[in-house]
This record gives sequence, structure tokens and C-alpha cells, in this order.
Amino acid sequence: MKHTITLVPGDGTGPEITAVVQTVIEATGLDVEWDLQEAGADVIEKYGTPLPKPTLDSIKKNTIALKGPVTTPIGTGFRSVNVALRKELDLFACVRPCKTYPGVRSRYQNIDLVIIRENTEDLYAGIEFEEGKEETRQLIQTISTLGAGTIRRDAGISIKPISVFGSERIVRFAFEYARAHHRRKVTAVHKANIMKYSDGLFLRVAREVALHYPDIEFEDRIVDNMCMQLVQKPELYDVLVLPNLYGDIISDLGAGLVGGLGVAPGGNIGDQCAVFEPTHGSAPKYKGMNKVNPIAMILSGVMMLKYIGESEKGSRLEKAVAEVIREGKRVTYDMKPTPNDPTATTTSEVGNAIIEKLS
Repeated sequence: MKHTITLVPGDGTGPEITAVVQTVIEATGLDVEWDLQEAGADVIEKYGTPLPKPTLDSIKKNTIALKGPVTTPIGTGFRSVNVALRKELDLFACVRPCKTYPGVRSRYQNIDLVIIRENTEDLYAGIEFEEGKEETRQLIQTISTLGAGTIRRDAGISIKPISVFGSERIVRFAFEYARAHHRRKVTAVHKANIMKYSDGLFLRVAREVALHYPDIEFEDRIVDNMCMQLVQKPELYDVLVLPNLYGDIISDLGAGLVGGLGVAPGGNIGDQCAVFEPTHGSAPKYKGMNKVNPIAMILSGVMMLKYIGESEKGSRLEKAVAEVIREGKRVTYDMKPTPNDPTATTTSEVGNAIIEKLS
């Protein structure tokens, strides 16, 4: 079966990583037509936006996309392209596997967690009020008038919406994922002891949804305790489901457990579309150096292959990646014992090594 897949190289080191990943995926024998589209800081001058309409239209049409990393300015500039993409396409579920591969430098072994993060609500919904603006002053006054608390006049404000609808569909997604992938347990993560009307709602809905899945164990953990538990005894956990902000933070903690963002894939999935991408940034300082690790995006490609029904190709590719990691010879600097190891290979050479294992 032929697949038409939107390919978004991104910016920074994204294009050079994406070129390698494209070649590796084609080497699995996948019958694919790539629909090449643009996004990121490099296309703002051309389109007036880092997320052009043709890119969105392409993903809507093809329903599947593979995307390279995109730069997000810190504190100023345009909002995250990734956040905008998830909102525009209603990609409500972020799936981030955290799995140890022998050969990766990590303090832990035999970790196999899946973090499922709600993507559209919470503090990342983008409902913010800037310090000093008239609408911010009015909001502060309204909150005071309602007796809901006192906020300093020089505050900036972010709103944290968590709905029954959003909570129910992400928790149900987590249980369906667990069932489809033969997982044993779902853990809901929250701060309901403090935020009773937002996180409390999330926990209440999670408990209600869990009743419909008696074949899967359910529990909940407070987010700060969850961080400690993952560091102390990660083997106790399987599938974690979290609101947006906690999911973002815990995902990086999970990546740290298994060796870092260089081996951390991700998928953003909705009812109509799915976009697969590495969880790391675009590392613009390494642009054009053929130096950065492509494995996270290749593993994102593995996720994509399995999602589109090409499980055999996905499994073969994951096995090839695992073998290259295990050997430790043809990997980039970040996967060597020291960053300046002279035996470190290039981005493209990692791709070539994986392709050789596929043949």
C-alpha cells in the first residue's frame, strides 16, 4: 500500500536530520510519497508566519506527518509552532515512549514507560494577560471583586483551563493505548491536593473513566511525588497520563532516565491527524555541521510506521536502531563516553549504519 506523508523538515538542524530519516525510512521498503512542506523561523519572511497555511492543509489532507525540530524563541517572538500545530489540528494526545536501549549511557536499565500528555488545555492553552495592560488590570479587579483572591497589580497572568471533555478523552486515549499495546497499568498524575477545581476535575474524571477498563490497573500520583518515584523506582510504572504542563515536564524527566532527548521520540495524535516528531529542539548552533543525533527522529518514524499499519517495517527499523546503539561504534558525539570522543560519527553516517542493519 502506498502512503502519502507530509514531511516538514523544520529549521536549525531539522533539515539535515530529516534528510537522513527520510532515507532510512525509505530503506525499510515503505512505498511512500513525501509531501514536502515548510515551517519554522526560516520561513517567516516568506509567509509572514512560522506555520504556513499550505503546511496545515497538507497535514489535514494526508492525515499523517513526520516533522523535524522547529525553533521556539524563549520569552519573546512567535509562539511555539508545535503548540500552534497541535491546537490547529486538535492533536490532543502527545505520546512519548521512554525506553532504554542497551548501549545508551544511562543510570537505569530496563525502563519501558509511555507518557501520554493532554495537548490542548492547561497552562499551555495560551490564554495569557500581559503585565501592565488594561485588560490585565480589569481581570485582577474582577478576581478581587469575586473574592477569589488578591493579585499584585504588576503581575502577568496565565489561565489554566482543564475541562471534563479534554480530561475524559485523554484518559480514555491512555486506557485504549494501554489495551492495544498490552500494557498493564495507567497512572494519572496531578496536583489535585492544591488545585482542586482544575487538577481535581482531571483526577475525578480519570477515576470515572478507569471504571470502564477493569482489565487495566489504575492508580494516581501527585506530580511532585511522581518525580521522586520515577527517579527511585521507575520499574513500578507503565503508562502515565497527565495534563499538559506536567506532561511536558515529566516527558523530559523520562527522557533523562533513558539517556536523553537524543533517543526520545514523540507523536501528537488526534481523531483526524497525527504528527510524529523528535522531542528535542532544533539546535541552531549546530546547523549545517552534520553532527547532531538523528535517532530520536528515526524512532519517531518507527512510531509512525506502526501507527499507519506498517508494524513489520517499524519493528525491523527499531531493531536496526537498537543494534547500532548496542554496538556503540557509529553513533554521534552525545552517545559516546565523552562528547569529544574522536570516534564519534556524523548524522548521515548514523543513518548509513542503520540502513546497513536493515539490509
